[in-house]
Amino acid sequence: MSAGGERLRLALPFTGLWRAELSPATRVPSHGTHRFGLTYAVDFVHVDERGRSAPRTARSLLAVEPAERFLGFGRPVLAPAAGVVVETHDGEADAGGRRSPLTLVPYALGQAGRLRQGLDAITGNRVVIALASQGPFVAMLHLRRGSLRVRAGDRVAAGEQVAECGGSGNSTEPHLHLQVTDSLDWPSASGIAFELGPYRRAQDGVVVERGMPRSGERIASL
Repeated sequence: MSAGGERLRLALPFTGLWRAELSPATRVPSHGTHRFGLTYAVDFVHVDERGRSAPRTARSLLAVEPAERFLGFGRPVLAPAAGVVVETHDGEADAGGRRSPLTLVPYALGQAGRLRQGLDAITGNRVVIALASQGPFVAMLHLRRGSLRVRAGDRVAAGEQVAECGGSGNSTEPHLHLQVTDSLDWPSASGIAFELGPYRRAQDGVVVERGMPRSGERIASL
């Protein structure tokens, strides 16, 4: 929190219309665990006006879909605050989309194996920005392979493009994972609550100066 007691506010790390998933406004811990600083993490999926992340075809029911089919794949990811890049990772492949039980169940059964492979297999390609020398640290995960535009030591401005949305790591469709932690030691890091803003709520057009959308809620950049 700031000196005045308010939660940290970040700018939206994207433009356009996105749907919140696994939001701390719906439950805490948002991703079902406090480990790895995930307590207040939130996921965002880029969608169209009908709320679809990709067209549905017969393949959506029967097989893994190409990442390129999804609207969010390759969308610019922006720094949500000014700071210094302190950690990056690239090189993890982008997985396809899984939107049916036939594809999701086998993927879930492989979770233990991904955990054994280590941090990179879970976070995928990532950019971490320190807002001050001792933190907090803003992490953006599951980025598109080869899209990173920054490296450790770079100073970035809020709104500067740092990468593209992808589906690397532990991902069932292209999306952006955003979290804030108190440490770069991932196994012991604690999550820090934060807010986003300003943004527009899609359902009623209301502009929210600072807040956190609930899971399933769609928000748009101004």
